[in-house]
Amino acid sequence: MALSISRPDTTPQPAEAGVARRLLDSSAQLSYDPLTEVDWETPLDTGYHGASPEWSTLYGTAYWNEMTEEQRRALTRQEAASVACTGIWFEMILQQMVLRDIYAKDPTDDTFQWALTEIADECRHSIMFARGAKKLGAPAYRPPRVALELGRLFKTVAFGEAAYAAILVAEEVLDVMQRDWMRDERVAPFVRTINNIHVVEESRHMKFAREETRRHLARAGRLRRSAHAVVIAIAAYVIVTSMVNRKVYANAGLDEERAVREARANEHHKAMLRSSCAGLMEFLGSVGLLTGPALYWYKRANLI
Repeated sequence: MALSISRPDTTPQPAEAGVARRLLDSSAQLSYDPLTEVDWETPLDTGYHGASPEWSTLYGTAYWNEMTEEQRRALTRQEAASVACTGIWFEMILQQMVLRDIYAKDPTDDTFQWALTEIADECRHSIMFARGAKKLGAPAYRPPRVALELGRLFKTVAFGEAAYAAILVAEEVLDVMQRDWMRDERVAPFVRTINNIHVVEESRHMKFAREETRRHLARAGRLRRSAHAVVIAIAAYVIVTSMVNRKVYANAGLDEERAVREARANEHHKAMLRSSCAGLMEFLGSVGLLTGPALYWYKRANLI
């Protein structure tokens, strides 16, 4: 009687499937439940900042120098809450774009399953950000109406590299600032935990977004690449300029008009944004998405 020997499947797998399998394995080994990992019960200690002071939109301005430490801490708490609310807004856009991308694809495929894993992560992150903003004593900050409507259009029509590169832009900008915040002992402990969770889990999302951007661009013609380069840059501009709502200043007890004026002219904050995006810009340049028209929008957003 002959024995039947099973052989390993040596069928070559697409590169993106290999990446997806590694990300699924990583997610299984290291993921968090914010409902139990974050200390939601301890009352807010107003002796802490909500973000590293150096990341405040007013840090280094004449107004900042006039503020008391209490006012500075109140401002960074409002700014951190605004960034969290903007994160929720874009994560909702992201989830819809990813769902649309995998619609009717093979559910047994690792890439499909990773996409659903990423969406599950983003759902938890959005709840975490919402609870964090509430604990910081902030209202529900929302992007300006124009940004909301542009987001509504973008999530409906963006596809391929335009969707995934825009996802990457939002995640990369948040990643660098949150790495600073999570290590900063001046920042409220529960905020540091939130940032740590987001940094760990978003690192996998950024890896996937880079791979998907490369994959889609591999079959994109010059016209499509050029058009999408501009679309991605405009999306980056809208995201970055919506991160800190102007109402944070009044809610921190400051003169809103003066604060907005000084924040817009703050060269320190512009330099922080540029430094945070150095790796992102290098990637976009390497895949041909830093065209002349695109650079115009990145410069307007102070990302380059």
